[in-house]
Amino acid sequence: MRRTFKAALGAEVAALALLAGLASAQAGSLKIESWRNDDADIWNSKIIPAFNKHYPDIKIEFAPSAPKEYNAALNARLDGGTAGDLITCRPFDASLALYQKHQLDSVDGIKGMDNFSDVAKAAWQTDDGKTTFCVPIASVIAGFIYNKEAFAKVGVSEPKTLDEFHAVLEKLKKDGTYVPLVMGTADQWEAATMGFQNIGPDSWKGETGRANLITGKEKLTDPQYVAAFKEIASWAPYLGSGFQAQTYADSQNLFSLGKGAIYAAGSWDISTFRGQAKFAMGAFPPPQPAGTTDCYISDHTDIAMGVNAASKNKEDAKKFLEWLTTPEFATIYTNALPGFFSLSKTPVKVEDDVAAAMVGWRQTCKSTIRNSYQILSRGTPNLENELWNVSAQVVNGKLTPEAAGKQLQDGLDKWYKPAK
Repeated sequence: MRRTFKAALGAEVAALALLAGLASAQAGSLKIESWRNDDADIWNSKIIPAFNKHYPDIKIEFAPSAPKEYNAALNARLDGGTAGDLITCRPFDASLALYQKHQLDSVDGIKGMDNFSDVAKAAWQTDDGKTTFCVPIASVIAGFIYNKEAFAKVGVSEPKTLDEFHAVLEKLKKDGTYVPLVMGTADQWEAATMGFQNIGPDSWKGETGRANLITGKEKLTDPQYVAAFKEIASWAPYLGSGFQAQTYADSQNLFSLGKGAIYAAGSWDISTFRGQAKFAMGAFPPPQPAGTTDCYISDHTDIAMGVNAASKNKEDAKKFLEWLTTPEFATIYTNALPGFFSLSKTPVKVEDDVAAAMVGWRQTCKSTIRNSYQILSRGTPNLENELWNVSAQVVNGKLTPEAAGKQLQDGLDKWYKPAK
């Protein structure tokens, strides 16, 4: 009897010790959910070590998913109670939905939130602007990155207009040394993000067009939206053999290896190319349609971070978010990941020349965000996801530009009624 009692007591003590150990480990560790799998090395070698200089006892795991899979995978983990403590936030509707489902906490009490402007915070706020649920990190800019050696070989310069752009592509195609324009359609989202949303703002006049879609003054069947689809459809002859089966990673590799001349780009690609490409690069903004004078760029509030409402370690999570508001983080992030431009009010000197060129477009062009992100992707079909598929089919020649606009507008009309 005594032995049984002692054994039971011993087992209970061991169990309590195990629970205490687990609680201790939990209290000193954080897991970050993200779609930025390309950035894992930077987080592990630069960003996390910089944080650990201030908080050496907090262990952080950066656990990214593939970009295309992130939203669905994150939602499944949040619903199943297995998501990480810190959630990397997409802008506008996707993250707002998480807050509305009580899966993200408010960050209004985080020290340092006054380091961000109202515009920077707007992508991660409730519609009334009263609650912010993610700490802003960075915006990204779309345009075109090019191989300077390729341009020198065929004797072309940065195009300013769409006519000049097509002349450059034609010259590169005739030369035959390089794939003129690098972009695949297998993963679909590139055709929308680096195609339609990159080249289109000059046609729909940036924020004016975006606002008019929300209010119902414009429709995706209007000429300015069809024009953007016509333009990306015209890229097909220059994308190289087998572009329909070419993934995002394939495109990155193709350009990095010096086999492509121009890359339809997001500024986030710069850090990947810096680690792989052995040639000099440049960048130019979206070439303008004939007859236009004002230029527009997709300058998209892209990335932020919030606290999983179900986290068992909110105390440490808030410490990390507070550190994200500091000038130290803004400087490290901007220059460790060139092409991600800090949303902090703190001025940051951009060291990378291609990143500096892209952020410099803000001085001559008007900024806008992707027109599918705010409000218009809250229903079914989701406009952002529909835009991926439709844009890819247009480039593949499976859908006409006019049919693309109609499919998107018909889908939107099924659930979205603009406020009168």
